[in-house]
This record gives sequence, C-alpha cells and structure tokens, in this order.
Amino acid sequence: MNSALALAGVAFISLMAQISFPLPGSPVPFTGQTLAVLLLGTAYGANLGLATLSLYIAAGVAGLPVFTQATHGISHLTGATGGYLIGMAIASYLSGFLAQKKFDQKFSTVIPTMILSNIAIFTFGLLWLQHSTSQSWSWTFAHGFTPFIAGEVLKIAIASTSLPVVWRFISRLK
Repeated sequence: MNSALALAGVAFISLMAQISFPLPGSPVPFTGQTLAVLLLGTAYGANLGLATLSLYIAAGVAGLPVFTQATHGISHLTGATGGYLIGMAIASYLSGFLAQKKFDQKFSTVIPTMILSNIAIFTFGLLWLQHSTSQSWSWTFAHGFTPFIAGEVLKIAIASTSLPVVWRFISRLK
C-alpha cells in the first residue's frame, strides 16, 4: 500500500508543480510544490514522505515530465532549482518526523513544523542558488527568497487547515 501512496504522492506533487509562475529576474519560479511537500510530509510520515519526494525527483531526472511546465531532466537538479528540490525532500522527512511526534495535532505545533520545513527548503535552495549562479548573497535572497515569503505563508495556512481532509483521504487508501 505504501507504493500506491508514494505513486499518488508523486502524481500530486507533479500536478502542484504545474501551478507555476515565473518571477521576473529569478531563475526560480513560484510553484505549488511546497504546498504538496508540506501536506505529504506531514500526512505520510518521515520515511514515506522522503521516499515519495525521492521518487518524484528520480522520475523527473529519468525523463518523466513531472517538474514545472511538464519538464524533466538532470538540469533541474544541477541547475538553479536543485537545492530547492533537495530541500523539499529533507522538508518532507522533517515534517513527517515531527508529525509522528504529534506536532501535527494542534495549530500551535503544526505551524512551527511547517515553518521549519520551509526553512529547510529555502536553506538548501538558497545555498545551491548562490553556488549555481555565482551571484551575490543579496541577489540570491532578493531573487530566491524574498518574492516567495507571502506565498509560503499562504501555503502554510492552506496546508495546516487542510490536514484533516488529507488524513481522511489517506486513511481510506490504507
């Protein structure tokens, strides 16, 4: 059954990746992927969440059109967005681990869990973006973090309030 959940998760992340808006001057688009990561990591738990994100990344690198704008290829991992993808895998594990410790049961703990998960995504994303573009740190933050703040706050609000629906759906699949 975990295989079916992982495949469903890959499909969900792939669909959310298609919600994509380019940001002027940034090689990193605004996407729905992080919302999917927050939901799946928290709902699936650490191991299945990490496995699902790893499968998603592997599928995209192998040639399936799962990344933004139905694209694929190793360049997504080695290019400007690679750190964000790795950060998403780590965030799915982190949010799943904290959910297994019941941090997903109350708003007072689920919100910090999702903020920590976003910190993981952006830490790896910004480190790799700066390395891959050789731009200054001020440019990196201005193009790889600042334009995303409001959207990430909205995604955290959506994810934290959607968890009961996601749990019901997943419990039917198990």
